Amino acid sequence: MIGGGPAGLGSAVYGASEGLRTVLVERQATGGQAGQSSRIENYLGFPDGVSGAQLTDRARRQAAKFGAEVLTARDVVALEARGSARVVKFGDGTEIAAHSVVLATGVSYRSLDAPGIADLTGRGVFYGSAATEAPACRGEDVYIVGGANSAGQAAVFFAKHAATVTLLVRGPDLEASMSSYLIKQIDAIDNISVRTRCEVVEAHGDGHLQSLSLCDRESGNVESVKAGSVFVFIGAAPRTEWLDGVVVRDERGFVRTGPDLVVDGQRPPGWPLDRDPYHLESSVPGVFVAGDVRADSVKRVASAVGEGAMAVTLVHRYLADQ
Repeated sequence: MIGGGPAGLGSAVYGASEGLRTVLVERQATGGQAGQSSRIENYLGFPDGVSGAQLTDRARRQAAKFGAEVLTARDVVALEARGSARVVKFGDGTEIAAHSVVLATGVSYRSLDAPGIADLTGRGVFYGSAATEAPACRGEDVYIVGGANSAGQAAVFFAKHAATVTLLVRGPDLEASMSSYLIKQIDAIDNISVRTRCEVVEAHGDGHLQSLSLCDRESGNVESVKAGSVFVFIGAAPRTEWLDGVVVRDERGFVRTGPDLVVDGQRPPGWPLDRDPYHLESSVPGVFVAGDVRADSVKRVASAVGEGAMAVTLVHRYLADQ
C-alpha cells in the first residue's frame, strides 16, 4: 500500500487481518489529509466527532497489530511491472517487489496564489488545520479560505478558541460544496461569519501574519482586515507525476480505474488480460487505486476507508487468477 491516509490505512488493516503480507509506505507521517482535520463529525460510529489525528493513529496501531509493516519517511518515485511482480522504487535507490499494489497517495493542498502568502506560510498562514494551532489562536480573528467540508470543520473547531472566525468563499454560497449538517452548525455559531464572493489578494506582516487584503469579487472593492491566522482549504491535487507512462490518468492527474478505462468496448492500451479491469483496478493489472487519488472518487474519509477495504477484496480476486 502506497500512502498512509484513510484509504491506505484501511487497505493495510484489511490486508493484514486477512493474512496478506502487507507493507504500508508513507512519504511523511501516517494520517494524510484526514489526519490534519481538527474534527470529523460524520464518520460512522463517532457521534460526538473525532479528530483526524486520533482516528488515523488508531488505524495505524490497528494495522500494526495485525502484522502490517509500516515504512514512513520513504519517498516512492516509480512503479514498474516486471512480469508478475509489481516493483515499487524508492528515492534512495532501494525497491520492493510485490504481487499487488494499492495506490492510496491521496492529494496535496493547492497553494493560495497571492502576494505575501508564500513568505508567511507557517507564520500565520497555514494549509489545513491542525488541532495544535488552536491554542495559539485564542482571542484572535481567524480567517478560513474555502467552502468545502474541510473548511467548515475547521471553522467550527476554531470558533471554540478564536474571538471570531470568518469563512472566505469565492462562490455565491456554501450549498454547492459543503454538507448541510455543517452549514447548519455554522449558522448556529455566533462568532462564525461567512463572506461569499470574496478572495484574499494579499497577506501582510513583518515576520508573522498581521492583516489580509480582501477583494469583493462583485464590486471589486479591496479592504484590509486584521488577521492573526489564516487557514487555506482551496482544493487539492494528486501528486501522480511519478506515474507518468505507467497508468492511465485523467487530465488533472487522477488515476482512472475499472469501467472508466473501457471506452467504446475497448480495454486500455497494453491491457494484457482477457477480462476487463476490476472496479478499482488501474490500467496495470494488479495495481489498484483507493481514496482521493482515484478519478471521480467521493472525497470523504468513510469512502476512502471503504475503497481501501474493497481494494483488498479485489487483490484476493486478482491473486486467485494468477
